[in-house]
Amino acid sequence: MSVEQPLWKALAGYRVLTLLYAIGLFVEAWDTYDRPLVAAAYMLVLTGWTLATVRVPASAERCTRRFLIADLAVALVGILLTPLAYTAERNAAGVATLPSIWTAGAVLGFAVKGGWRWAAWAATVVAVANIVQRGGFAQGVVRSVVLVWVAGVTIGYVVEVARASERTLARALQIEAATRERERLARDIHDSVLQVLAMVQRRGAAIGGEAAELGRMAGEQEIALRTLVSSGLVGRQRSAAEADPERVPDPLPVGAADGPLPEPSADPGAPCDLRALLAPHAGSRVSLAEPGAPVLLAAGAATELAAAVGAALDNVWAHAGEQARVWILVEDEPAAVTVTVRDDGPGIPEGRLAEAEREGRLGVALSIRGRLRDLGGDAEWFSAPGQGTEVELTVPRGGKATV
Repeated sequence: MSVEQPLWKALAGYRVLTLLYAIGLFVEAWDTYDRPLVAAAYMLVLTGWTLATVRVPASAERCTRRFLIADLAVALVGILLTPLAYTAERNAAGVATLPSIWTAGAVLGFAVKGGWRWAAWAATVVAVANIVQRGGFAQGVVRSVVLVWVAGVTIGYVVEVARASERTLARALQIEAATRERERLARDIHDSVLQVLAMVQRRGAAIGGEAAELGRMAGEQEIALRTLVSSGLVGRQRSAAEADPERVPDPLPVGAADGPLPEPSADPGAPCDLRALLAPHAGSRVSLAEPGAPVLLAAGAATELAAAVGAALDNVWAHAGEQARVWILVEDEPAAVTVTVRDDGPGIPEGRLAEAEREGRLGVALSIRGRLRDLGGDAEWFSAPGQGTEVELTVPRGGKATV
């Protein structure tokens, strides 16, 4: 049940009760009207309109913007007809308008439907009508206008907070359900698939030969499956050739990745979880550390950033050797997303990157730095001989979605 549904029902009841109140005032003031037929005609319209639409405000689906505008128009007509029903002296003395407090129901409808901004707009229109009806500002007018304005804005703000809380609760329930299901799957997989893969890895290493290669591949899949189960990320699994540096054909001295990963979404501006694109890189020699929550970027930006990470990994496999280990760290900050790729290889000699670019080897310049530059980001290298290499890739959240 929606948290705002009781408000819609209360609004429907309020309109009926205030209609009865307005009819009571009309009967009581019958002898004071200068033109009672004007007041009587309006009360017939107000009664017919309220009874004909009594079920409309009871739900958000039926209470459309068109209905709210029509409801407000009925209230405004009643306010502006009040000077015609009374003498000028009585109207200036501060008599109640023909719709009386029924008008507040029209403002509250805007508050429940659209929040405090809609309520403020409707209350301002009512305030202008009241000022026109009285011919200027007066204490009674100011008091009634302020009450309607404050009530509408307050209820509108409460509705917005309630809706945000409802969305947060729904999201929390979804995450809880997904977590429970992932834990159940993790238990089942741990008791079956992961144990079998671990056994294949051990037996293959003990037997040697082709069985050792099979065991190594089983170990890769075990680690990838553990990462998938623990984080819930789904992505394209790397092939054995991609996971093994020895199988990378003809690596360039600096960078070897020229093509982007497949687009995760047809719309390059749609939000995409960067973790899902980086998860396939995890393996026995690649550790992936991520925030544990979605890292959302525009699909185009996420794809290019993931491609730059892939190019950095290709450099590691080409230069650091088959025994190198890599650590990928994803940092999700308010203004930017930073991915750091660090290895324990021999490092890059000073001036080597500039020399490679002069020689026409543009792997770093195009595959990494060029991609990020097109996104408004940047790439920095930190390396020392014998101490490994660290590549810091940064993409601002306000950067371009496509390249």
